[in-house]
Amino acid sequence: MTEAVTGSVTALDLEEMARQMLAFQDLTRELDAIIDSSSDGLWICDADAVVIRINPASERINNIQASEVVGKNMRDLLDQGFIDRSAALEALTTGKVVSQLQNRQGRKLISTGTPVLDGNGRVIRVVVSERDVTEIDNLQRELEEQEALRDQFRSHMLEMQQADLASRSVIARSPLMVNALKQALKVSAVNSTVLILGESGVGKGLIAELIHKNSSRADKPLIEINCGAIPESLIESELFGYEKGAFTGAQTSGKPGYLELADGGILFLDEIAELPQAAQVKLLRFLENGRVVRLGGTKARTLDVRILAATHRNLDQMVKDGTFRLDLYYRLNVIPIHVPALRERRDCILPLVRHYVDLFGARDSIRKRLTRAASDALLAYDYPGNVRQLMNICERLVVMTETDLIDVKDLPAEIAAGGHQPTRGGGVWHDEVTLQETLDKVEKAVLVKALEMHGNQVRMAEALGVNQSTIARKLKKHGIA
Repeated sequence: MTEAVTGSVTALDLEEMARQMLAFQDLTRELDAIIDSSSDGLWICDADAVVIRINPASERINNIQASEVVGKNMRDLLDQGFIDRSAALEALTTGKVVSQLQNRQGRKLISTGTPVLDGNGRVIRVVVSERDVTEIDNLQRELEEQEALRDQFRSHMLEMQQADLASRSVIARSPLMVNALKQALKVSAVNSTVLILGESGVGKGLIAELIHKNSSRADKPLIEINCGAIPESLIESELFGYEKGAFTGAQTSGKPGYLELADGGILFLDEIAELPQAAQVKLLRFLENGRVVRLGGTKARTLDVRILAATHRNLDQMVKDGTFRLDLYYRLNVIPIHVPALRERRDCILPLVRHYVDLFGARDSIRKRLTRAASDALLAYDYPGNVRQLMNICERLVVMTETDLIDVKDLPAEIAAGGHQPTRGGGVWHDEVTLQETLDKVEKAVLVKALEMHGNQVRMAEALGVNQSTIARKLKKHGIA
């Protein structure tokens, strides 16, 4: 009876051992699969630093076969120059996890040695994981080079802008222009959005540069974009940037937009009235939350950019016509600065003429002077092209005048004739000017003349046959101090 019981127990034990053996085999196969499928290289060493096993990833990373190193001691591999440092040996020595950066056959590897301890705290195995970071290092270096090029580009732009601004004198003799410059200097100290208004050629860009030069962002670039010079199909990608593959012909690496390039600085949007409706919506969103999403992307980037905008168009009328968004207009028109036309600041004409005659003369090593008659004729002209036209006239006079003395006969015919060139809104209608624009210009010209003649609002109101509150309202409308 006892023998039967003993035999029965032995059979059960054998069955249990068989089950445990199968479970152990399954676990072994599972561990083998995990080790062999790892993308990181794995080296397993015993307590004497003898290599027990390496996985396929290590064979690939080190360009070796497992049979070449299994059974060899890490100290011998170190002496043979196969490795320059051993995380396994250091982990055995210290009993702690060790990480090392190794150079092996021209490649950079990060090796981490982890000691395996028995129940008594003795090291019985060391597992070393290694990862090839050569490509990551190359990508990091390429990224740093691109960032360096970007910083260099921004630095060059800043230097060029500062040199250009230093070479251009800001000449203001008229109270209207002095007031515009005072406003520009005052808003330089804050980060508010500024809308610069004025006809073409009056110097809106110079006002933007003046604000930038005297702001806390002067050490960052002023990025200028002419909204009317970029095709409508490209304006969004240029302004907001695009991701890789956003559209046919896009750069494979994507491209930052002007807003990203201006991060920390100022973006000057010239001819803002020409901005397409779709881009107006995205610009409005940026002005509201300071975040931009590249074309074809989903990641929002938070930027610190101050916006300056300029236009020669009547945005009020464009809003009424539905061609410019009202909400964007309010966002841009936080601080409006009106730059007066040259005919509205005649005190500036002769100083500007003398400045540019001297400037172009110094450039070409030519010395020129103006006769009194020529000066009077230049002063009497209305300059429909404003300062830009005056600059061109001065350059032509310096280059083309035969003698050192510039006289009336050397002036362009329309100036030498002595009559005032009709202004836009001064009695002659141009087909590209609306009736409201014409009326506004006439009204403004009358107010400026009345202010020069009478000096205050009460006498202006008496002379023009209206009450003083009407004069005050219209002076404010046209930005006349």
